[in-house]
Amino acid sequence: MAAAELEAFLQAAFPLATMTLVVEEVTERGVRIRQPFDPAQIRPGGTISGPTLMTLADTAMYLAVVAAIGPVALAVTTSLQVDFLRKPGPAAVVASAELLKLGSRLAVGEVRLHTEGEPDPVARASVTYSIPPASGRTAPDPPA
Repeated sequence: MAAAELEAFLQAAFPLATMTLVVEEVTERGVRIRQPFDPAQIRPGGTISGPTLMTLADTAMYLAVVAAIGPVALAVTTSLQVDFLRKPGPAAVVASAELLKLGSRLAVGEVRLHTEGEPDPVARASVTYSIPPASGRTAPDPPA
């Protein structure tokens, strides 16, 4: 799936989501997405909150899986482990997800998160997704 297709799929699958994401790149093994800065994501101390970073990591891996297998809304997270490495300042966050293994039932990958303009990662995540059997796969309704 291409970047525009992934954005449309995400909007259709999660119409009530409040995060604004931009799919910047789709490759054979992953995706890069960008979460524009939103002051509502700042926690006390002036850093971007952990839940914001975890959501972004999970969403990046979800899109990497969907890009690889097609529009399967029922792929679900089975494991998400995050290491917070540095204090993320108030800036956009870029998440780069890479699939390390894509099987018929499980996908395993890694996500690195950077604040825009900073070379060192602020967090990394190891994420595993369960892929439903072909008979249980459904795509979301197309946007109206």
